[in-house]
Amino acid sequence: MKELGRRGRRGINEINVVPYIDVMLVLLIIFMVTAPMVTPSVIDLPSMANANVPKQTTPIEVTVRQVGKLVVRDLKTNASSEVTLDGLAAEVKRLQAGDTERPVVIAAEKSIQYQAVVDAMDTLQRAAVPKVGLLVKPKG
Repeated sequence: MKELGRRGRRGINEINVVPYIDVMLVLLIIFMVTAPMVTPSVIDLPSMANANVPKQTTPIEVTVRQVGKLVVRDLKTNASSEVTLDGLAAEVKRLQAGDTERPVVIAAEKSIQYQAVVDAMDTLQRAAVPKVGLLVKPKG
């Protein structure tokens, strides 16, 4: 038998969000109060006055024409000579004439095989030429 005056229990299908809103407001107030008190950290960067200024030197340009054909040009005197891959290191060392810090740049056309450029770079690096780079043309 059913008791009079009592109804069956029904589940509550609502979520009470008021406690969550209270917690979020308290956190928001805490962050708003503490944020102005935090000082940003200061980074101590090195000064430019203490750095050494590199000297400007004119590079030696190596142009890759075909596989095995290279043109070495001294941009200081504008003298050029055609060498093979075997004679490349000796010619660059002769043009550096004791100034091993003088850079060497390698130039090649788009149609030249990539392997020819890598071979020239590898030859110069095996000959202990410290500054070897690639010469590129800017777009536009």
